Amino acid sequence: MRLSGARRAVWAYVRSAPGTYAWLGILFVTTVALHHMSPEFEQEFLRRRSTNIHELSRHPVRVLVTSAMWIDGGYWLPYAVLYSVFHARAERWLGTVRWLVVCGAAHVLATLISEGALARAIGEGLAPASAADTLDVGVSYALAGVVAVLVYRIRTPWRYAYLAAVLLVYGYPLTTGPTFTDLGHFVSVLVGLACRPLVAGRARVRNPKETGPVGPG
Repeated sequence: MRLSGARRAVWAYVRSAPGTYAWLGILFVTTVALHHMSPEFEQEFLRRRSTNIHELSRHPVRVLVTSAMWIDGGYWLPYAVLYSVFHARAERWLGTVRWLVVCGAAHVLATLISEGALARAIGEGLAPASAADTLDVGVSYALAGVVAVLVYRIRTPWRYAYLAAVLLVYGYPLTTGPTFTDLGHFVSVLVGLACRPLVAGRARVRNPKETGPVGPG
């Protein structure tokens, strides 16, 4: 009976965030596919679906979508945990449409700004021309944006501690030999924080000390 109850609880949680788990399901399938590719073929395959400067200049819409359907590195389980902790909670709180807006805004804006900064660095001779074909796929920009927007789900004074932790995690790499990806992550956080108007009218803020499931309000 306990096992059956646990299964029902898990299934109810999954159904409460359909977008999150549909996306996670796609990532599972694509990750399995990557494991069946040779390393050489995998790199070329991902590069053609990458939001690097070269592909963005030729197929911007296609690569902005397809780049979010693959995980570079092939480890799916950590993302299953992160999606359940952050994406599912944000989707349940904001609703699927608003959650998708946050994800899309963070992914697209962070990609364009970070790749624009890289293009400028190449033009000024601060980065090699080969960087225009750098592999850049993954879901971390959307995740960073969602992590940031959840600041507004937490009650003060816990909100400030959470915000400080987010800024430290994503801001510190910018002080130690930053890459264009580090810039993209920090931009994603700023985009998530800028999505505050989307939280208007949503459920009351959450106290981390409270117990029980986080419901949509």
